[in-house]
Amino acid sequence: MLLTRRLPAFLLAALLAVPPAGAQNLPELGEVSSDDLSVLTEKRIGQQIMQEIRLREASYLDDYDVEAYLNQLGGRLAGFSQDPGFGFEFFAINDPSINAFAMPGGYIGVHTGLLLAAQSESELAGVLAHELSHVTQRHIARQLFQSKRIGIASMVAMGLGLLAARSNSQAASAAIATAQAGAISAQLAYSRDFERESDRLGFEMLGKAGFDERGMALFFERLRQSVRLYENNATAYLRTHPLTTERLSDMQNREQGLGYRQVPDSLEFHLVRARLRAMQGRPADAVKEMAAQLAERKFAAEAAARYGLAYAYFRARDWPAAQREIDAARGLGQPAAMLERLAADVRVAQGKADEGLRMYREAIARYPLNKALVHGYADALLESRRFREALRFVDQQLASSATDIRLHRQRGAAYAGLGRQAMQHRALAEVFALQGQTAGAIEQLEIARRAGDADFYEMSSIDARMRELKLQRLEELKEKRN
Repeated sequence: MLLTRRLPAFLLAALLAVPPAGAQNLPELGEVSSDDLSVLTEKRIGQQIMQEIRLREASYLDDYDVEAYLNQLGGRLAGFSQDPGFGFEFFAINDPSINAFAMPGGYIGVHTGLLLAAQSESELAGVLAHELSHVTQRHIARQLFQSKRIGIASMVAMGLGLLAARSNSQAASAAIATAQAGAISAQLAYSRDFERESDRLGFEMLGKAGFDERGMALFFERLRQSVRLYENNATAYLRTHPLTTERLSDMQNREQGLGYRQVPDSLEFHLVRARLRAMQGRPADAVKEMAAQLAERKFAAEAAARYGLAYAYFRARDWPAAQREIDAARGLGQPAAMLERLAADVRVAQGKADEGLRMYREAIARYPLNKALVHGYADALLESRRFREALRFVDQQLASSATDIRLHRQRGAAYAGLGRQAMQHRALAEVFALQGQTAGAIEQLEIARRAGDADFYEMSSIDARMRELKLQRLEELKEKRN
């Protein structure tokens, strides 16, 4: 597990240099007294770690399209896992190192370096299938569960420390030297048994999901060979996933008897890679690089290459050039939600809000499960100052996605645009609550009560939510004292 080189300074200093009781920024959620870590407890731990990453990790990539693709690909694989109903969430870390990591509760991070290094979608799927298997087989839970009585906040600190230690060998050594990191030292890598089990189950998952099973062995073999040339960039994954000759032989033996199977990559795979390349560096440099790749025909999919150039122009605020390239990409007859979203954003940026919003609505009707389109449309409505429409749309979406933090933020922005301060802070209270910041949520509700512009029903909603959160806060404090 590797997050980024910035994590050790923040996490190890804050979480490992002091006793667990001193981790004041992590809520004490209770104790584990059974002989195993329950799935519910594991999910609570993972949720807390994920909240810390979203709030404080600078390299967390909050990109609608990349995240939507990862969850689409991961969801396809998870449907053929040992526990399809576990509930997985995939997210991206903007880091050039080749890595992916599974956290408690089914949160799986993918480095942008891995997305760019994979030479086929089956290779990327192979890594994700491997990480999914670590979750379904409870490997992470078994690593975290060190004692029959340990506070969950301490487990959260241990999990964060484990991620931080794995991101830097020197930081790991320093962490292991502390009293709190003693339990971490033996957990810097999955055991060989865990790795073999994840390989086997991941291999089966790949085939059932319609990918090329050879992708797993091909990627791991190339990763091992790259160590000699790109040691600093390639060893992150291998450090926590020990790759032995025996493991590779097992993978290759499973391939014996498989018939020839060529599985084409999805267009979305190439679009995401083009987007990641186009978002690197200064906009002008991105335009130059993407234009050169297109001119030299160095691409696997022309639609993706033109999309990447269009996105680079979009970053550079050259709307006519972005319009030209995205129209050319769409004209190739390979429809994709990402193409439609960028096309709509270009229209909105050009001041053609009606046209852009119409394109968004048509795309959502065509791809109703694509969250990037949902969030993008809400942003476009807000940018166009259509606050009532934005509020109506977000409320409709929250009816089926009540825990979507982005939607609650957009709801708050819509209320702010309408000048409705009480409901703005009511919406922000949900953002804080979903991030595990109960005290902050209560503070937002207190501001809402003082705003003076809520009607009777809105005030009743604010008061009812305040009572719920105060009870929750009392339980948190009680558990912390115990």
